[in-house]
Amino acid sequence: MSTVSPRPANPALGMQLLEAAAQLLSEEGPSALSTRRLAAAVGTSTTAVYTHFGGKNDLVRAMVQEGFRLLDRRLRGVGESSDPVADICALGAAYRRNALEHRHLYGVMFGGASLGGFSLTEEDRQHGRYTLNVLVRAVERGMETRRLNTGDKDLVAHQLWVALHGLVTLELGGYLVEPYDADVCFEAQVTGLLVSVGADRDAVTAALRGRRDGTDR
Repeated sequence: MSTVSPRPANPALGMQLLEAAAQLLSEEGPSALSTRRLAAAVGTSTTAVYTHFGGKNDLVRAMVQEGFRLLDRRLRGVGESSDPVADICALGAAYRRNALEHRHLYGVMFGGASLGGFSLTEEDRQHGRYTLNVLVRAVERGMETRRLNTGDKDLVAHQLWVALHGLVTLELGGYLVEPYDADVCFEAQVTGLLVSVGADRDAVTAALRGRRDGTDR
C-alpha cells in the first residue's frame, strides 16, 4: 500500500508572513492586521498563521525582533577594515540600505501609534539596542587610532543613530527631494557629525565617495 508524503513545510513562510503583516500595518493600519487578511496576502491558511504566531501581540513582537535581526546581520556584514572612519561611513550606508529594503518592517521596529494598542516592552527595546554595538566598536576604534577625538564612544554612536534614523524616516516618507535629496543629506549629515568629533574632512569625503556605487562599502 503506497503512502502519500506530507507536503513539505515552506521554510520561508514565517518571513513572508512577517513582511506581509508589516506591509498591512504600514499601509492600512492595525484594523487590517487580521489572520484572514494575512493568510490571504501570502496564499496560506489561517491555521498556518496561528502555527507560526499565537496571537497579534506575538506577531507584532516577532516583526520587531525580525527587523532588528536583519539590521544586525546587515551591519555585521560590513566587517572591519584598517580605517574605522571608512567603516563608520559604511555602517551608515548599511543602516540606510537595510531600512529601504525592509521599509515596512522598519516602520514597526520602533513602535508608535501604528501598532494599534501594542506597546513595546523594555525587553523588546533592549533586543534592538544591541544592534548599536557594531557602531560603538567602530567609533571606539576611531578613538583608539586617533582618527576621532577621545570621548564618549557610546554617545557618539547614539548621535549617529539618532541622525540616521531621522534621515531614513524622512526618506521613507518621501520628504527628501532635489536639490536636498536623501543622498545629499546623508553625505552632509555623516560628514558633519564625523568632522565634529575629530575626523578629517577629506578622509570622510573619500570614504563616502567610495560607497556611491550602491554598496555598503
